[in-house]
Amino acid sequence: QVQLVESGGGLVQAGGSLRLSCAASGSIFSIDPMGWYRQAPGKQRELVAAITSGGSTNYVDSVKGRFTISRDNAKNTVYLQMISLKPEDTAVYYCNAGVLVSGSYYYDDYWGQGTQVTVSS
Repeated sequence: QVQLVESGGGLVQAGGSLRLSCAASGSIFSIDPMGWYRQAPGKQRELVAAITSGGSTNYVDSVKGRFTISRDNAKNTVYLQMISLKPEDTAVYYCNAGVLVSGSYYYDDYWGQGTQVTVSS
C-alpha cells in the first residue's frame, strides 16, 4: 500500500555534510508524523528527529544544532540535513511515517529500507 524510499546516504569524512531524503508513495490520505531513526551495529534503533504536519520538531540530544529535519507536505517527503558529522553518527538511517491510508480509519507505521551513513575520522 505504502512505500518509503530513502536516498542521500554515503561515506563522508568527519565534519562533512549529507542530506537525506525520504519520499512516501501510495494511496495516502495523510502522514503524521514523519521522522528518521538510526541503528548502529550492536546498538538499538533510536529516534533521531521527527516532524509533525504542523512543523513541530524534536531531536535526540546528540544531534541538536547539527541536524535539521524538514518536510514538504505536498510531496509527502521528509528531509534530514546533517552537518558537522561525527564518526558516532555512523549508522543505517531509516525513514518512518505514520500513514493514514485512503479508505482507512487508523494510522499505521511504515518504514523505509534504510540508507547507510558512514562517517570516517
